[in-house]
Amino acid sequence: MFVNNFLFRHIDNAPLIVFRIIFGLLCFLESFGAIATGWVKRTMIEPEFTFNFIGFDWLQPLPGNWMYLYYAIMGVFGFFIMIGYKYRASTLGFTIMWVLTYLMQKSSYNNHYYLLIFLSAIMVIQPAHRYYSVDAKQNPSIKSISMPYWCSFLFILQMFIVYTYGAIAKIYPDWLDTSVMELLMKGKQHYFIVGDFLQNKVVHYFLAYGGILFDGLVIPLLLWKPTRKLAFYASIFFHLFNSFIFQVGIFPYMSLAFTLFFFEPKTIRNIFLKRKPLYEPSEKVFSKPKPIWVGFFVVYFIIQLVLPIRHHFIQDNVLWTEEGHRMSWRMMLRTKHASAIYKVVDKATGEETIVKLNDYLTKKQQRGASSKPDFIWQFAQRLKREYAEEGKDIQVFVTAYLSVNGKPRKQLIDPKVDLASAEWSAFKHSDWILPSK
Repeated sequence: MFVNNFLFRHIDNAPLIVFRIIFGLLCFLESFGAIATGWVKRTMIEPEFTFNFIGFDWLQPLPGNWMYLYYAIMGVFGFFIMIGYKYRASTLGFTIMWVLTYLMQKSSYNNHYYLLIFLSAIMVIQPAHRYYSVDAKQNPSIKSISMPYWCSFLFILQMFIVYTYGAIAKIYPDWLDTSVMELLMKGKQHYFIVGDFLQNKVVHYFLAYGGILFDGLVIPLLLWKPTRKLAFYASIFFHLFNSFIFQVGIFPYMSLAFTLFFFEPKTIRNIFLKRKPLYEPSEKVFSKPKPIWVGFFVVYFIIQLVLPIRHHFIQDNVLWTEEGHRMSWRMMLRTKHASAIYKVVDKATGEETIVKLNDYLTKKQQRGASSKPDFIWQFAQRLKREYAEEGKDIQVFVTAYLSVNGKPRKQLIDPKVDLASAEWSAFKHSDWILPSK
């Protein structure tokens, strides 16, 4: 009964309506921005192939310049979300297309891209089009000025998981002694005015420990009214700093938009939707919970809680092996420098060939195919298929050296293992990855 009274009581829907407008605008900007900045060209069009998520080998970018149209369609969906036109179809369309772009390439992997999958999916089921939308204007019967509290709670719980795991992941030696932060800031030394300031050791400690405290405390502080404004101001600084220093696209602004759900709906209405009637029922109103949806989200959040800790059950250090790194909210935790030599051996003749990576991969792909074991394995499989088309049965041996967080380089891959015939598992350690120690 308590859960029903908590999650299904109705509140003013002003936060959700405003969030829908911002969310749609940011999806629009993300899509067309990827075209305007050349990201689509560099990541989807110029490469001969992309490093898709393992198991989705069939998923590659559209040929020629068709990916421009693909992203333009996503941008149109974002615009429709913003204005609330064909809302369900638009959010579902954007979600499906975004999931496909996420799975078809990981050279530009970003936790924020992964997060947008969940946010888009959650938006599909939200009643975010029931006020101040084209849909509500065309169909007044759907118009509403209230929503059940679970509409806000889903976003709050999702972000609590993201931030909490982000804080936990930072509690390891290279972060705590600021060596990671020092390396990150060294790459920003050329920045106008602030470049030299960012090299200060005091700044490194402030950013390293401030990052842990912010991630770990921001959601609880936003939930508690006496500290809400302080947490909000800290969020503004934190996210605008990230936007300026690290250029992480729309996501600092998306994160700031989430703060809408922590303030009183009346406050949001008075700031953004002054003409909207205030929802003040004479008595509490509750929606009727649907067991199938309750069960679905219980399972969903259990998976969200379990998936980020899977690397603890896989042999060796995730910073070295990358096994369990993705989809775990491990954000900006390390720097890597690596080199790799791929040797192809013809089984029939014994002829050896050193692969010229420039013939196959972009510079960014080469970095992944030198430092990340799953990339290395995938490229070996790619070489095997290409040679098979010429009627050759080959072996692929890789000599790779890796430095993590500025430490001395060590050999990453067993050079005696034929990666063309090796196996890959997403949930257990691959023995051909040499130990980190």
